[in-house]
Amino acid sequence: MLTSKQKRYIKSQANRLKPLVHVGKNGVNEAFLTDLRRAFATRELIKVNLLQNAPVTTDAVVAAVSEISDVTVVQVLGRVLTIYRPSHKEKYQQLSTEVNAIK
Repeated sequence: MLTSKQKRYIKSQANRLKPLVHVGKNGVNEAFLTDLRRAFATRELIKVNLLQNAPVTTDAVVAAVSEISDVTVVQVLGRVLTIYRPSHKEKYQQLSTEVNAIK
């Protein structure tokens, strides 16, 4: 569980990111979850964009994303979600070490 200071720091880091994964007309399906897992293989912070033709709401995407282990939805702004998962590989743990240092 992240503290409010940790979430604030993650939001500041996500401010300059562009959405990496998009939800389109197919909605939340297995291909979307596979893309998300692949993105988390090398990143700890990801933005997800719901396109205008997406048949799902942000709540449905949050529920689907929460099925992936250790994922925290940090922020939902309109149709853009910011999600965070600490990396299991030491090579990609740059953000998580900074987040863990914040108390």
